[in-house]
Amino acid sequence: MNLVRRKFLLLSIGAAASPLVPRSATADSSPPRPVHILVGFPPGSVGDIAARLIAQPLQQSLGQSVVVDNRPGAGGSLAAEAVIKAQPDGCTLILAGANNAIDATLYKNLPFDFIRDIAMVAGIMQGPLVMVTNRSFAVKSVAELISYAKANPGKINMASSGSGTSPHLAGELFQMMAGVSMVHVPYRGSEPALADLVAGRVQLMFVPVIGAIGFIRAGRLRALAVTSLKASPALPGVPPLAAVVPGYEVTSWLGLGTTKATPAETVALLNKTVNASLAEPAIADRIRALGGEPMIMSPSELDAFVAADTAKWAKAVKFSGAKVD
Repeated sequence: MNLVRRKFLLLSIGAAASPLVPRSATADSSPPRPVHILVGFPPGSVGDIAARLIAQPLQQSLGQSVVVDNRPGAGGSLAAEAVIKAQPDGCTLILAGANNAIDATLYKNLPFDFIRDIAMVAGIMQGPLVMVTNRSFAVKSVAELISYAKANPGKINMASSGSGTSPHLAGELFQMMAGVSMVHVPYRGSEPALADLVAGRVQLMFVPVIGAIGFIRAGRLRALAVTSLKASPALPGVPPLAAVVPGYEVTSWLGLGTTKATPAETVALLNKTVNASLAEPAIADRIRALGGEPMIMSPSELDAFVAADTAKWAKAVKFSGAKVD
C-alpha cells in the first residue's frame, strides 16, 4: 500500500471516534441485522478505503453494525454475485464502481446482468484518472506525447493495473481517440505498475489520482493530464486531456448498490443516510484530499449514470479486444 493510501486509511478508521451524522433512522426503518459492504478488492485498495470511509457514519445513523467485507476476485464480479443472491433487505451492499461497468462487456459469461440485477443505492465519490509518465521520458505534454507516439508507433510502453481495468481501458480509449499505438503492459495491481513506472521500465500509465498523487507531489512522476473535462483541484496546473483530445472523458467512481428486489423505501433510507454523510465537511474534505468529489445522487440518477458508463466502457473494451472468462 503506498504512503498516501495508508495515511488516508488510518484517517478514515480514526473517524470512528467522532460522530459525523446524527442518528436519524427509526426502529421501524433500521436494517434488521448488521449491514455488510462487500468490496471486490483487497484491503488497502481505493474501494476498500472508500467503503471504510462511509461505513462509520452509516453505522451511527442506522443503529446497526456496518462491516466491510473484502471479497476480491474476477474484477469484483464475485462480490456482485454474492450481493445479487442476498436477502433483499438492504443489509448486503456492494461497493460498486467502474469495474462493474467494464465487466458487463469484458466478461462474456457472467451469471448476472449488473444493471438488471443491482439497484444502485447511493454514490460515494467520483474523480478523474491522471496520465503520468516517468521523469526520464522526453515528452512533457499530451501534444508532445501524441507527436512522439505517431512518429514512433509501438515504442511507448503503457502500464496498467491489469487487463480490462479502468486504467488499461482509459489508455485504450486515448489511443482510439488520438490515433496512436502504444504497447500495453499489464501488471497484477497498480502498485507494481507504479514501481516500474517510477523506475523507468515503462513510460506511461493512467491511474486514479489517489494512487499517483504522492509520487507527483514528490517529483517522482510527471502528470501530463487529468481525464476529467475540467482540471482537478487536487492537481493544480495539470490540464484536462480533453484540451488536446476533444471529447475525451473518463471518470473513476464508487458507490453502493444492493439486490434489485430490495424495497424502494429501504433504498431511499440508505440513499438519504449516505448523502447526508457526504454533505458533512469532514467526509467531503477527505474525499477531496484523494482528488475526488462527493457523488451525491438519487438512486434513479445513479442508475442512469451506471447505464451510461457501461455503454461508454463497452466501446473501449471492444476496441482493445480485451477478453476475460
